[in-house]
Amino acid sequence: MSDPAAGLAHVLLEQDGLLQRYIHRRAGHAWDAQDMVQETYLRLLSADPDSIRNPEAYLFTVATNLLRQRAGGRQAGGREDGGLDEVLDRLVTPCEAAAGVDHEVRSKRLHELMARLSPKCRAVLVLHYRDELSYRDIADQLDISVHMVKKYIVKGLAACRQGMGRYA
Repeated sequence: MSDPAAGLAHVLLEQDGLLQRYIHRRAGHAWDAQDMVQETYLRLLSADPDSIRNPEAYLFTVATNLLRQRAGGRQAGGREDGGLDEVLDRLVTPCEAAAGVDHEVRSKRLHELMARLSPKCRAVLVLHYRDELSYRDIADQLDISVHMVKKYIVKGLAACRQGMGRYA
């Protein structure tokens, strides 16, 4: 776009839902998330539009930095990875007490465990935890029943938790 400010406005409209879900997942409370979304927008709009080469990346970097600042006095914030890595990271460190365990070893082990799951089971976990789809949406997308979605989630989480039991 020729007008940088118009480009930023377009990015805000385009990324609004995704940004809100991203922050809400990591902030924990809807009121915190809404405040942080607004602060992210204010920071984007107050920046020099000509200096921002990738507005989407800038938007999520600002949001991540706000989350880190907010978490500074509290527990560590969530990971920003997308896709399967995001699901794996959520399962790798299920609580603060386990955070001291070597993350790399846990992550490698969880990758191995996820690889052992059936492709449908892995797909269900990714769609549910990464994309935050409802059981009905997952069932429709994978052409399976809602009951099977529930079974795959229970089976996948149980396998991962059991396999990770010695790392907790």
